[in-house]
Amino acid sequence: MSWPDPGIIRARHGVPAGYRVHGHAIVSADDFIAGVDGLTPPALRNEADWRRFQAALNEATVTVLGRLGHEANPNYARRRRLVLTRRIQTLEIGEGCWWWNPAGMPLAEALHEVAPGGGTIAVPGGQPVFDFFLAVGYDAFDLARAEDVVLGEGTTVFSGLEPGRTANDVLRDAGLVADPAEVLDPAANVTLTVWWKT
Repeated sequence: MSWPDPGIIRARHGVPAGYRVHGHAIVSADDFIAGVDGLTPPALRNEADWRRFQAALNEATVTVLGRLGHEANPNYARRRRLVLTRRIQTLEIGEGCWWWNPAGMPLAEALHEVAPGGGTIAVPGGQPVFDFFLAVGYDAFDLARAEDVVLGEGTTVFSGLEPGRTANDVLRDAGLVADPAEVLDPAANVTLTVWWKT
């Protein structure tokens, strides 16, 4: 799934007042979120990060993710889920989620139907969803990193990453500023950097 020019996304999909967009990802040292099979490798699954991530999802008003992520992770917690897909025209109720096609309905309208009243929009990916909200604008982004894991190929957290351009560069270019990194799991050398909108 690819998107039109970021300017077009911003013009159509503004975030309504009262909502904030918070991204969440765990990446390898070289900024991959998935291997060549499109799946999260075991080396990127970390219990300390998972506990922190699940607590954040529990506090969010709605979680917005891609179809593959939704299908790979059933909604056992019965959270409000908005799942991006091109398989429908606008918005439809699905199994454990609402299916949403951004080409057919602006974000503000989808939020009004699924999660009215404001709150945190949690964005756990995958790459097309991270890219979409990069254009819309993040208020915060939690970037966990498995510092000792190098994948070399697969799916990066954002599209357009290449030698010399990292996820940190993308977030910085989007106007976010990083807190100092903290260590989530010393044994696994997993860190967390929280990026904030200035």
